[in-house]
Formats: sequence, C-alpha cells, structure tokens
Amino acid sequence: MNQNVIFQLNNVSKQFVKGKESLSIFDGLDLSIQKGDFVAIMGPSGSGKTTLLNLLGGVDQPTSGEIHFDNERIDELSENQLAKWRANNVGFIFQFYNLMPMLNAARNVELPLLLTNLSSAQRQQSVKTALELVGLTDRAKHMPGELSGGQLQRVAIARAVVSDPKLLLCDEPTGDLDRQTADEILEMLQLLNREFEKTIVMVTHDPAAAKYANRTLHLDKGQFVEKELVT
Repeated sequence: MNQNVIFQLNNVSKQFVKGKESLSIFDGLDLSIQKGDFVAIMGPSGSGKTTLLNLLGGVDQPTSGEIHFDNERIDELSENQLAKWRANNVGFIFQFYNLMPMLNAARNVELPLLLTNLSSAQRQQSVKTALELVGLTDRAKHMPGELSGGQLQRVAIARAVVSDPKLLLCDEPTGDLDRQTADEILEMLQLLNREFEKTIVMVTHDPAAAKYANRTLHLDKGQFVEKELVT
C-alpha cells in the first residue's frame, strides 16, 4: 500500500441477515484515503454512510473484502485486537455527543484514557491539554446538563482527541447544532486536520458542512456515485 495512504478498502462487501432475507449494503466497494485528508461522505438515508463509518472504525467487520489501515489489515483482527487498535488510533465524534450525564466534562474526556497504562497524573495532564485545545478549561468541572450544545460537542471533540489518535470519525457532528455553532465546530475540525494533521472522515447530510472538508464522496445504494473536490 502507498505510504501516503492511511485507509484502503478493496472489494468490500457487507450484508446483514434479517430472518431469511439478506440485505446487501456494499457489494465490491473500493476506497482510498490519504493520510491527513479531511473527507466528507454524503448520501441519502440508507445509502450506507454509517455502515461505512463503522467499518472504518472497526466497530463492524466486512462480509468479504479487505480493509487496510496504515499497512495493517484490520478486517483480520480479533475483537480484543480491534478494541486495542481503536483505543490507539481512532477518535469518535457523534451527533448527540454520547457523554456520560453523571460525569463532569473533565471526567468524560478522561474516559478513553482509562484503557491505557497512563498514570492518574498523566491522564489529568492529557485532559487539561485537550480541554485547552477546545477552549473549555473553565468548564472542566461542569456537568453535561450545565453545558450548551456547542460546549457539549467541544467536550466530545476533546474526548476524541485526548489519546492523540491518527483518525477522527465524525457521524453528523453538527446535526444537532444551529448554523453559527455548527460552523465553529467545523472550524475546529479544520484546525485539527490542518494544524495537528488528523485524518478526518465525516458523515453529513449538510452541504454547508461538507464544504469544510477537502473533498466530498457521495454514496448512493452502497456505491460512490461521484467524487467532487471541495474548493
């Protein structure tokens, strides 16, 4: 695989079995993503966007085909190996934040680090750095119920980057936000991409959000129907 490619999907198929029926989401899908790219994935509901994100994040496995990440075939990893791989390489950002309501902002950000061998002091320093990055140092002790939608998503971004992953997977990260707040979050993702060289794959229904990416891929019925460079 080309050294500049971080993700390579070769002839990937994905089927789900429901009762006696088999539903095909992808059939022979190919995809290449460069290191440091910011890719937006758009398409109608049911086109396979979230399924693709789950495959990239090792949350789901293909029925057939190969998925390479940085010269490693993740489709061949066991569940335990995948969990370790995700902890080391992937940060997830969701539309509805997925924060723990009983934990304050700092504790939510710390959660991914509990899977590492870092000491408590090292974890606290990493959390502080992540919250500084998203401009929420003064909200570290606030509970999720005390934060605005934009602040909640900033906490979610801090949680996603606290372990310094190579890859950020974003599933409708601005879908629950007003336009101004959404733009602020998207500018933050651009910063992470340009200044910190994070590879970002973002699923979105919003053409305005897609314009923040370097390029947009359009999925329809499990296939890329066009590739459009965002200028």
